[in-house]
This record gives sequence, structure tokens and C-alpha cells, in this order.
Amino acid sequence: MTRKKALLAAGMTAALAATLVGCTGNNSGGGGGAGASKTNCTNEIKVQDVPVVTYWGWFEDTAQTVDNFNESHDDVQICWTNAGQGADAYTKLSTSLQSKSGAPDIVQVEYDWLNSFLIQGGLVNMAEHGIEEYKDNFTEGAWRDVSSGDGVYAVPVDLGPVGMWYRQDIFDKHGIKIPTTWEEYAAAAEQLSKATGGETLIGNFAPNGQGQHYALLDQAGAAPFEFDNGNPTEISINHNDEASKKVYEYWLNLVDKGLVGTDQAWTPEFNTGLGGGRYATAIYPAWYSIHISAFQDGDPAAVWRAAPIPQWDAANPKQVNWGGSTLAVTTQADDAALATKVAAELYAPEENKKLGVEVGGLFLAYPEMIESEYFQERPYEFYGGQKLNKDVFGKAALEYKGVTFSPFSQYYYDESQRLLSEAIAGNVSASEAADQLQKSLETYATEQGFTLK
Repeated sequence: MTRKKALLAAGMTAALAATLVGCTGNNSGGGGGAGASKTNCTNEIKVQDVPVVTYWGWFEDTAQTVDNFNESHDDVQICWTNAGQGADAYTKLSTSLQSKSGAPDIVQVEYDWLNSFLIQGGLVNMAEHGIEEYKDNFTEGAWRDVSSGDGVYAVPVDLGPVGMWYRQDIFDKHGIKIPTTWEEYAAAAEQLSKATGGETLIGNFAPNGQGQHYALLDQAGAAPFEFDNGNPTEISINHNDEASKKVYEYWLNLVDKGLVGTDQAWTPEFNTGLGGGRYATAIYPAWYSIHISAFQDGDPAAVWRAAPIPQWDAANPKQVNWGGSTLAVTTQADDAALATKVAAELYAPEENKKLGVEVGGLFLAYPEMIESEYFQERPYEFYGGQKLNKDVFGKAALEYKGVTFSPFSQYYYDESQRLLSEAIAGNVSASEAADQLQKSLETYATEQGFTLK
């Protein structure tokens, strides 16, 4: 490792640890202690005296999935620990990487955080351990999201193809057409506001909706970051280009007209608004289906359905993704090749795929599953029996091409939220917010040792 790369990695490790400590996330509980251990498993080891691979994960199906794996293998076993979810797990992982001990062999990491751990030198290049033979098992977009340069740094598990959840009863009541383009979406927002005296808004633009914003930028043709682990100290940042400004100006124009809300995501205010009829749409991924049904106490007569995400150009649609997780192998793994094989094959059996869907609520990144009759014809009772995967999300997942994420996700997300909040408050224009975000990111990147391309 060159001195410059070492300084950059050290700086990124410290920055990530510092910012993550202050983060909050949806925590599913559990706790793995200070580090990974082969003798302190949540699950039962079925076969003794064989290699054991440690695994940190939080999916709801993990306990059953791991048990199935262990029962079907007499040559390797998985020792699973729930080390928390999101910020909790990432703080523990970052601390373990920084101290060079305590990390698991396999760790669950969301796509948008992979580069943040990659820049620390914390993840194994699985291309060196046979992962390429599994490439055809996964969607094009998912594989792109776990790749950097010539390397592959995780196994895709699930995706978050984005669609438009909408209140069919509200649209029907006011005779408003379900929008298929962003132009139609803005027109529907005007109609809905006029029909309801501003009581019902078409949607919400959350200052902290970074995953949503990134998907919207991608759909418009923006490429906010260009980063290749083959040249880990170089980065291209494009956050005030024409495509990015188009997205910000579009949404902030709706905000200025009072046609969309600005509730923070993941708050009681937003949940109440969505469940109580304040919002007629939610531009959210497939995995959000369970949240919508959980918020419905405020308006039990609501009729929710899903449609494809509106497009900028209906003749040239572009599908996008928000969320989903991977299984990465850490550089502290005892046997990186074995850990790679275990990660790649954990969800290979049909039984485990179905557990992922039915227990974990996952939208798996396997075309075999996405295109299967079992998945395509699966009805969703809360949505009137709509076949969501066939009607909306299957196509979105298969057509998603992938993106490049920031290698300093937390700083990027914090700055994006700060500047969009300033724009929502009217303190800066959409264009000025984009310019200031560009400058802030460039400054931070150079301070961390990157060279701007």
C-alpha cells in the first residue's frame, strides 16, 4: 500500500467511525459483542470438527436460512451473530477493521456502504476467489453495484426496485389519471391540490431521503460519483451537472408550490401522513410494501396499489433501485476462498430463496427467482391481490443497470440533507444547493487524500 493510500484509508476509517457513532438506524436488536467469535453463535453448529465461517447479518430469515445451510453441509458450518442493523452494525464493523481484529468472515452490507468499507481496505476482492462463476446467477444491476474496476467485493442478495405506491381511491375520487411521466406527476399534483384545497398532497420530498434522491438522480442520467478501486485515490464528483440540477429543481419547484410535503423520512409525522391520507403517492421500493400496510390505522378504508415509477421520457424508460443488501467477505477472514463460496451459496437453494421472500421480505437479486411463476404470480392481499412483482417490480429489477456509490457515504448523506434542508427553507435555490454540495464534496474528498478527476 502506498503512503498516500494508507493515509487516505486511515482518514476514511476515522471519519466513518466518527460519523457512524452519531447515526441512528432501524435496529432489529441483537448484539454480537465486541467482535466475531466462532464459539459465541446465535445458531447451533450442526457438524463438529469442520471449518466454521463467522457471519454478521440481520435479515429476518437469517436464523432459518443459516440452519438450513448447516444441516445440508458436512464440510463447513456458519456461525451467525446478529450484530445489529445499519449504523449499529457498521460502527462495530468499522471499529473492528480499524483495530484489525474482531470482524467476521462474512458481513451483511448495503450496496451504498460497500465503497466506504472498501476504501478502508476492509473487504476482500472476491474475484480472486472464484466469485465470477456465480455472476450469471444475479441481475445485471446488482452485479454492477458490487463491482469496482476489475474487482467484485460482495455477493448480491436483495434489491430495492423502485415504483410508485399510490392511493387508488384518492385518484379515482377526483378523476385524476395515474401519472406515468414526471410531467404528468406534476400536473396530477396541481389537480389534487386544487380538488382538496391543499389537504391532500401527491407526495413527499424528504430532506433525509438520500437513497430515494440517489435513485432519482440516476434515473435522470446523473452519475454523482465515479470511483474505481483499481485507482482508489482518484474520484470524479458530478453533483451540479445538468441532470442533477434538473432533479433538484423539479422537486423543489413542487415544494415551493406547496404540492408536496417535506416531512423527514422514517418519522412519525411522515408515517402518519402516509397512513392518514395526506399523501397520495410514495416513490419507494418494493420492500416498502410492508411499511405502507403497517401505517394504515389512520385511514383503514385506503386502497393502495403500485405502478411503475414515472419517467422523464416514456419512450426511453429507465428503472432504478433504492436499497438492498450484500454479503461481503472481510480481510480478516480466516479462509477468504471458503467464505466467498459460503456467501455465494447461502441463498442458492430454492428453500432458502423462498425463506428470503416469505420470512425476510426480500426482493432477491436472482433472475431465476424474479422470473419464476412462484414470484411473478404471488398476490399481495393488502394491495387487493395485486401481483406486484409481475405488474411493477420484477421488470424494474431486471432492467436496472447499476450505479457507482460514494466511498464516503455518511459525509455525502449528511451534506445532502443539510443543503436540501436549506433549499426547502428558501435560503438557497435548487441550483445553488447543487453547486454548494459539489464544492463541499470536492473539499472533503481532497482532505481525505483523493485526487479529483
